[in-house]
Amino acid sequence: MKKSDKKIDNALREALTHVCETALESVDGFVWLTHLVNYNAFPNSLKIICVFETDLALVSAYDAKQDDYLCSLINNELSDVNIKLNKLRQQVSFDTEEACERSHAGKWSERLKKFTLH
Repeated sequence: MKKSDKKIDNALREALTHVCETALESVDGFVWLTHLVNYNAFPNSLKIICVFETDLALVSAYDAKQDDYLCSLINNELSDVNIKLNKLRQQVSFDTEEACERSHAGKWSERLKKFTLH
């Protein structure tokens, strides 16, 4: 990893950690988030996956517009570290622990492969 990529990675992880901490306190059913990135195509390659405990929790979050809230929170935190996403809604995805267990026997490393990088 290039030195400039390492600086971006540190800023990105710090911003997303803050998003996660805030979401854990304010979004019912939210449990964690992760990101995938190819620094050769950054920031367009950045993909953020917000994970909820159950399918029902995710449906409830959509009904309560918590997806919009999480996207706004992500956008604000990334903006604070000078990272601008041009296609925010396409770069943020939502998933559930329950769906991973059902489809990939709980193996997130396999499940995350479905979130393609550009």
